[in-house]
Amino acid sequence: MRIGDREIRPLGGGLGCLTMILVSILLSILLTVLINVLL
Repeated sequence: MRIGDREIRPLGGGLGCLTMILVSILLSILLTVLINVLL
């Protein structure tokens, strides 16, 4: 999976997996805050 210049491989070892987990957690927190602010 490519995002711009970065190559993201969720199954490419522990670092890739950890990065994907952190990104998903941050996105879910941001979405929750955004929805609460808008509503």
